[in-house]
Amino acid sequence: MHDESNPFYSYQPIGTIHSAFTDVAGMPIQPNGARGVQGTIDLVPDFCEGLSDLDGFSRIFLLYALHRSSGYSLTVTPFLDPIPRGVFATRSPKRPNAIGLSIVRLTGIDKCKLSIEDVDVVDGTPLLDIKPYVPEFDAYPGERCGWLSAVAHKAKHTRSDDRFR
Repeated sequence: MHDESNPFYSYQPIGTIHSAFTDVAGMPIQPNGARGVQGTIDLVPDFCEGLSDLDGFSRIFLLYALHRSSGYSLTVTPFLDPIPRGVFATRSPKRPNAIGLSIVRLTGIDKCKLSIEDVDVVDGTPLLDIKPYVPEFDAYPGERCGWLSAVAHKAKHTRSDDRFR
């Protein structure tokens, strides 16, 4: 039962995301800059049954702990723009709740191990949840994207640095 008097929540990772990126600096900043980059997910055995029927999806959402980020800033200077922005108008890891989100390609499932591509996540990242990507639910072409509309095309070639450690 949810206790509304306690505003804090804790989450137990359901697995670990593995990638070729051992350091945050130099990584792609979004999955579209990581096209073809392969990785794996090792799911905790207790959760393997939850993978049933996931093999019918080509893309999945990964929600994960930004475990290498500490603290938060309500105003940040994003990678794609020199102008400081409100953190909720960015995808900065320096968030009040350090939770990341990526859409990756699911290329295989072998028992409790998932093979994925388009990975923009540092190796060893704790995985909090997996959700299927469904274009009819999740794609809204032509919607406004604020200040990012002028610079989003740069994400494909922009790499991170260590500014958000």
